[in-house]
Amino acid sequence: MQAVILVGGEGTRLRPLTYGTPKPMVPLLGVPFLERTLERLRTAGVEDVILAAGYLPNAIEDHLGDGSRLGMHLTYVVEETPLGTAGALRNVADLITGAFFVLNGDILTGLDLKAMLEFHRRKGGLGVLHLIRVEDPSAFGCVVHDADGRIEAFVEKPPAGEEPTDEINAGTYLLERAVLDAIPPGKVSIERTTFPQLIAAGERFYAYTTSDYWLDVGRPEQYVQAHRDILDGKLSVGTLAEPPANVRKPSYVGLDASIDESATIGPYAIIGARVKVGPGAIVRDSILWNDVIVEAGAEIDGAILADRVHVGKGAQIGTGSVIGHQVEIDSGTRIAPNSRLSDHEVANI
Repeated sequence: MQAVILVGGEGTRLRPLTYGTPKPMVPLLGVPFLERTLERLRTAGVEDVILAAGYLPNAIEDHLGDGSRLGMHLTYVVEETPLGTAGALRNVADLITGAFFVLNGDILTGLDLKAMLEFHRRKGGLGVLHLIRVEDPSAFGCVVHDADGRIEAFVEKPPAGEEPTDEINAGTYLLERAVLDAIPPGKVSIERTTFPQLIAAGERFYAYTTSDYWLDVGRPEQYVQAHRDILDGKLSVGTLAEPPANVRKPSYVGLDASIDESATIGPYAIIGARVKVGPGAIVRDSILWNDVIVEAGAEIDGAILADRVHVGKGAQIGTGSVIGHQVEIDSGTRIAPNSRLSDHEVANI
């Protein structure tokens, strides 16, 4: 069984975090998001994975290599220009030998892939689409199907109050290889073009609707929510180490982090590897990537700090702020809520 993971996007909604890190490599409790996805595929018995990459592909390959460390075989196919979801699949068609999973690279879910495969084997047809129910489907692509689950129509972001269903496309597909033959060259959307055209031609696709955990981790607030949900036990990513006694739970502390005994850490603090937190500092409801330095008396509340950020003594970082790689925040500086800082420049103070 094969899988294709779409990891070509630039992650513009996560900037400035993604200026130096491709979106698939953004860490989720110390492990790159893409690696978490690969672990889930391996658990389902999928070991042959094609990564349809585009933005900063070397950073992905440098970390994951050929996949042997994970017990998998990884193949990288880099798009010279963005090809869309269907175009990206057509671009890897020569590597596909049979039915295959397709996963959007920024979806966090507890979906049981083995159960989805069994469903496809029972139903037949050209493929199965994972759907979930949401309270407000107007921001998503709605999928309409009959009582047997056969998909009849796609409605992209319908006006609020006019949604034909509360079931949305959840970004995981299981497709037969024949789908690739229907994709023309160039930039093509599988959701807006390929699926509707095949359905109009009489081909069968089925909806696989579940109540599994699901989150699009494409924005900073959703990225924060993903960590909170894992710490709250709403989604399991394996056994997490107990934080030190002076850290308020739920929180996570990475390897070789150094936290002064007088610092206040947590709840909902994510402390990356080799982070140093000084005396009297406060870190609450925040995500600190690796090698961050927080000096004495600094306060970080509801913020995200990328690798090697240095927060000076007594500095304050407001709720909703996102600080890019290697930014230096001078002692005593106050960063206003919802600020975005990158390239050693401070904005919206």
